Amino acid sequence: MTALQLNAQIWRDMSILADSEPMMKRVAKYLHNLVAEKEDSTLMTKEEFFAKIERAEQQIARGEGMEMRPDEDLTMFLKRNGYNV
Repeated sequence: MTALQLNAQIWRDMSILADSEPMMKRVAKYLHNLVAEKEDSTLMTKEEFFAKIERAEQQIARGEGMEMRPDEDLTMFLKRNGYNV
């Protein structure tokens, strides 16, 4: 079944339930739980986190890092490093 077909089926089924408040409450609760389950792409394991820190430390050791100057705000720092802010 394609995404378009699934979408149509879901809306057909929803139209059947739309006149029942208790059923709509159940659907809303279920949808809320599904949304909560959706994976956050920013989440990482402890091992992934420490591996990322290690890679960053290696980049700094190779001189590939960027440093903010003591009198510099974030906007100035980003502009100095080539970002169009």
